[in-house]
Amino acid sequence: MRVIPPLRIAQVAPLHESVPPRLYGGTERVVSFLTEELVSLGHEVTLFATGDSMTKAHLIPVLDRALRLRVDRSDAIAAHVLLLERVFEKERDFDVIHFHCDYLHFPLSRRATVPTLTTLHGRLDLADLEPLYREFAELPLASISDAQRRPVPWANWKVTVYHGLPLTFARLHPDPGEYLAVLGRISPEKGVDLAIEIAKRSGMPLRIAAKVDRADREYFEAVIRPLLHTPGVEYLGEIGEEDKEEFLGNAYALLFPIDWPEPFGLVMIESLACGTPVIAFPRGSVPEVLEDGVTGWIVSNVEEAVAAVGKIPQLRRSVCRARFEERFSAGRMAGDYLRTYASLIEDRERREGSCEPALTI
Repeated sequence: MRVIPPLRIAQVAPLHESVPPRLYGGTERVVSFLTEELVSLGHEVTLFATGDSMTKAHLIPVLDRALRLRVDRSDAIAAHVLLLERVFEKERDFDVIHFHCDYLHFPLSRRATVPTLTTLHGRLDLADLEPLYREFAELPLASISDAQRRPVPWANWKVTVYHGLPLTFARLHPDPGEYLAVLGRISPEKGVDLAIEIAKRSGMPLRIAAKVDRADREYFEAVIRPLLHTPGVEYLGEIGEEDKEEFLGNAYALLFPIDWPEPFGLVMIESLACGTPVIAFPRGSVPEVLEDGVTGWIVSNVEEAVAAVGKIPQLRRSVCRARFEERFSAGRMAGDYLRTYASLIEDRERREGSCEPALTI
């Protein structure tokens, strides 16, 4: 069994939200869960994030508050360039630097004196990304699902690490509620219009707790807002972390009728943590996260989704919670990353001709 001694780890978060975020913010939420778990395991963790972040790690604030919450006009690229300067001026203080802010750091990571790992949290099926990842083909990457890798399977993937939540994130709600739920963000690819149609045909109420980004405001006004007048549909707006358990735990099922290559879909495991099963379309990571007929139903269209609503009683909420604990805990996530850090450190030591390995097996 591998024994990993305490490591000095830098976690580098994007600056759009605090860590953890006050409201919506999947990447920053995952960074928070990972950081706190690593601290609890005895590692020396430094978090580079916004000043309104809350952590037991050593926080190095780059901005006073999250970019999304600033009332003044902000330049996100300028803020992240400053972030990278703060990280690399301290690089020798760390055994490994873990980036969660896409690829802006790649030219500096190529020249770093310590190992780096980049977890990619977004979609990779964009034309401009292929030449970028080919140029920096030596840099180690982590994916959050195997499906995420498909557009660039040849990249330097070291590991797939599924997201994880603290076991205390939510408790099991053993009894199903009386409404269907949608949680997250309203945009064309999220399928909120389809969720409304599914609920309508199922004869069940639908509650929608979702944010609307500025880029999606026109879509919301033109397509979604008129549908909110459908009988039984209730739009709650964006909710915070403290409201998620009640919202998801009291739901009959979570609807996830997405139409894009979802890299992971954190809301699915948030729902399972409450014991609430998920009905989802088979895009992106869905077949990896959900177990069809165990933790939910994977369907291909609205008609199949409506039928799946009728089959929800066949699923056991206690099993949904148990599978969450087995597969998607923050402890499992931290362990996966620690083994990857150890491997990167050992690789660097071998390349540098080190005679004294820092890690023992």
